[in-house]
Amino acid sequence: MQARIYSAALAAMLVLPSAATAQQANPVADAFRDNARDAAKNLIAAAEEFPVDKLKFKPTPAQMSVSDIMVHLAQGNDYLCGTIGGVKAPTRTKVDHDDSKDALVARLRETFAFCEQALAPLTDANLAEPLPFFGGRKLSRAAVMTLTTGDWADHYSQWAIYLRLNGLLPPTAKKPAP
Repeated sequence: MQARIYSAALAAMLVLPSAATAQQANPVADAFRDNARDAAKNLIAAAEEFPVDKLKFKPTPAQMSVSDIMVHLAQGNDYLCGTIGGVKAPTRTKVDHDDSKDALVARLRETFAFCEQALAPLTDANLAEPLPFFGGRKLSRAAVMTLTTGDWADHYSQWAIYLRLNGLLPPTAKKPAP
């Protein structure tokens, strides 16, 4: 009887790790997609939070304005998500930092929707694959993913500071409604 219990316990120990691995076959790609969704939610909410009269705001002349960051993010999303996902970004009409807030926020939404589509088939199997990058360099897919996560965090933190400098709370600092 005791031998059967030990055999069953040993069998379970051998099977359970493979079952757990099967459930988490792509932990890096899954984590990156989760980060992309969170970044999209927070960056779009922050863009929407700025009043129209603050789109040209920048703390110092050397920094990007709110609308400059919107344009930069939209262009970056198309380039970075397309590169990571191995797909060409859609051809879009050009947006400019002087465009309306509605147009800029709509473009930001479009490019994050493209990111979701481009990143959907991403797996951990090809994280080491070299991808073309700025300046003729090649970086691994994992490196471009890491750079993209940092870029989103960098620009969200910029906007969080810009919002606070204008007496507004960034979306992640607001308490959820009851």
